[in-house]
Amino acid sequence: MNAAGRLVEVRVPDLGNFKDVAVIDVLVKPGDSIAIDTPLVTLESDKAAMDVPSTASGVVETVHATRGGKVNAGDLLATVKADGVQTDSAPASAAAPPTPRAAAPARPAAPPQPAAPPQPAAPPQPAASPPAAAPGGKLTPRSLLGVPTSYRSDLAPIDEPGFSRAHAGPSVRKFARELGVDLARVTGQGFKGRITHDDVKAFVKGALAGGGSGTGTARPALPAVPSVDFAQFGPTAVEPLSRIQRISGPRLLLSWVNIPHVTQFDLADITDLEQLRASLKDKAQAAGVKLTPLAFIMRACVKALQEFPRFNSSLDADGANLIVRKYLHIGFAADTPNGLLVPVVRDADRKDVYELARHLGALSEKARAGKLPPTDMQGGCFTISSLGGIGGTAFTPIINAPEVAILGVSRSSMQPVYRDGGFVPRLMLPLSLSYDHRVIDGAMAARFTTFLVHTLAESRALLEAVL
Repeated sequence: MNAAGRLVEVRVPDLGNFKDVAVIDVLVKPGDSIAIDTPLVTLESDKAAMDVPSTASGVVETVHATRGGKVNAGDLLATVKADGVQTDSAPASAAAPPTPRAAAPARPAAPPQPAAPPQPAAPPQPAASPPAAAPGGKLTPRSLLGVPTSYRSDLAPIDEPGFSRAHAGPSVRKFARELGVDLARVTGQGFKGRITHDDVKAFVKGALAGGGSGTGTARPALPAVPSVDFAQFGPTAVEPLSRIQRISGPRLLLSWVNIPHVTQFDLADITDLEQLRASLKDKAQAAGVKLTPLAFIMRACVKALQEFPRFNSSLDADGANLIVRKYLHIGFAADTPNGLLVPVVRDADRKDVYELARHLGALSEKARAGKLPPTDMQGGCFTISSLGGIGGTAFTPIINAPEVAILGVSRSSMQPVYRDGGFVPRLMLPLSLSYDHRVIDGAMAARFTTFLVHTLAESRALLEAVL
């Protein structure tokens, strides 16, 4: 702090090792009467948030900090026209007689006043009104007055008192401010109800999925991914995405952001199923059919979807109703040289295992050859993504919106299973069911996978003819 006549410079105090600290709020404006320790600005780093108090008492002459800017230790925050109250600098400095330059200011100095002139009473303005002066001339920040403020002007105001009371750490608070999320409206799922980063993300997903429609509040905006010059760290090369990846990427992002995903994991005993399939393989091949495990899995999914019709539904446009389909088209993820495609087997409930296997082979061949028409990728009700031919024990598949569930299948393996007083080797198939939690709850998802596990275990029932 430097004094020049009656003007006092208030600077940023020592911030330790922090540099380029963000100014998230400016609490005063020129003309405000302030006292020592009146908060001038609010700074927020990755670790903590703090108000920077004034080191002088008087009237704010100039505010040098701006909301959204960056400051470092020693930067000028404000210039204050000091009154007769002693500042918090060293006593010897404060008691020093004024220099001739200080005694002859460039403009007439107003006589010292204990407080600003009285102003007519006016009702508080929600986001534009400055902090009000408390008795004695000391300003109180808007956040302590219950006036809603916002870190970003393009989003709905944040209820600062509720935000400050929320049980969350500094990094979560910073993250919430960047997204425009009011922590007072977020339910914490962490230890002792603490709000975590995942809770904030879940709140954003819910808002983007339509939870905020009709409320008059702006939806939170997701922060942009920072642009990085990777060449500064070493050699790089640019490889363009395939056409399929450029098309599917935004759809995957839309689904992940808009749908609250939950994944239910289970294991199916397919020992008997594999023995049955092996016994039928030659017969099927002679008929021109490749009888793969996926055909049996799809047939089992048909039975499960018939038992639990909610999995064969979609939310309507405003999210108020379910549209339950009376048909059953099942998609399956096909790995092609150009990327992932999802062909659809139409009327899967009207096809037996052999017919499903025939359609799976034909659609896969067209997908790999790049000859799959758009009509063969439309109208899906449910999707199966099988990585069994590659590997893995479990994964979280992304729902193919507007569907409400997707089944992930990983690689089967021999595992010891306790039966009849001893362990026996059984071929176990990992299942990963991702579902839309707005439509399906955990209990229903568990019942669905349990039914699917039992259906796959009763393999001969999957060979029943479809009438």
